[in-house]
Amino acid sequence: MTAIVLTRIDATQNMQRFYKLDVQPDLFGGWSLIREWGRLGRAGQVRMENYPTRGTADLAMVGHYTRKARKGYH
Repeated sequence: MTAIVLTRIDATQNMQRFYKLDVQPDLFGGWSLIREWGRLGRAGQVRMENYPTRGTADLAMVGHYTRKARKGYH
């Protein structure tokens, strides 16, 4: 699986953030969307959301990606 890593850097505000999205199979036949975010160079917070199919997990990942892109992450 390939993870998507987004960053948002603004030197004027001393902002250096990352947001990582990854879809992986779980042990019970479903799929998990794993989100990690925080400051670059530090350990981030991690949240895992479970979905019954790969398609629904991918749709959720696209939704998170779209929201973050609107906020200035690349």
